[in-house]
Amino acid sequence: MSHYQYDTFLLFLGIGLFLLVASIIGQLLKYRFKSPSIDNLNARINAWWVMVAIIGGAFWLGQLAVIFLFFIVSGLALREFLILTPINRYDYFALIFAFGIALPVQYILVAYAWYGLFSIFIPVYAFLFLAIFATITGSTRNFLERIADVQWGLMITVYCISCVPALLVLDIENYQGRNLLLIAYLVLVVQLSDVLQYVFGKLFGRHKISPNVSPAKTIEGFVGGILSASFIGACMFWITPFTFLQSGLISLMITLLGFFGGLVMSAIKRDRGVKDWGRLIGGHGGILDRFDSICFAAPIFFHVVRYFWVE
Repeated sequence: MSHYQYDTFLLFLGIGLFLLVASIIGQLLKYRFKSPSIDNLNARINAWWVMVAIIGGAFWLGQLAVIFLFFIVSGLALREFLILTPINRYDYFALIFAFGIALPVQYILVAYAWYGLFSIFIPVYAFLFLAIFATITGSTRNFLERIADVQWGLMITVYCISCVPALLVLDIENYQGRNLLLIAYLVLVVQLSDVLQYVFGKLFGRHKISPNVSPAKTIEGFVGGILSASFIGACMFWITPFTFLQSGLISLMITLLGFFGGLVMSAIKRDRGVKDWGRLIGGHGGILDRFDSICFAAPIFFHVVRYFWVE
């Protein structure tokens, strides 16, 4: 067993044991307390079993499988985003371009490790072509709002999420062949931060951060979740090219970005008058309800690692 395989095995073993303990606690709580919140907790835990199994399977199959998995995630997330936007029949060509060209091309560029193009393809070329295709129909009604919705959707759900598998193309000294662990690190730290903010908020939350945007988020939950997740991230330095201190600082950075990303995405949902982005994941809502934090953390994490750890 290689060093990478051993580290991956230990990582997923730890995740499995954590979920097993969570499942046991959830069932005990269900047996003792009859509450919709307990049922929701168990639904979330069951969904996490499925998601971890899917991610683990992709890791086992290799790099292309992971890229394809995130390609599917981006497609589903883009669909969720655009369903809630006021697009109409005049956006037909723009939507074909978004789903049929921009989405697959972005991931093909990631798979070929063409950094110079995949880093600017959507924010430059796709944005320009989307406006052109939207103009072809001849409709100017709410033009700026319509095209901005599609552009914003591409940026969040395709560009930002594609930065997760883009970690695979980084050539980090003395870390070759282990880049999949960087993906696991990013996802785990950001998702743990979300969970721990929820737990600390439920236990100690008294002061709302932004009640009009996200009523459930509290200062106590924010501080407790961010600090505890950052410490856990620091302790996970052994699966990264970082030192303990570097891992702690990077974890702090991505947990903060994840928090504000979740806040921004909540503002969009409130603007559209919905609670969740979708119902695909039992107990979790839609794909974007789980990836909203990662959307904002991933591109910054990718570029920080590339700038400081790639020669």
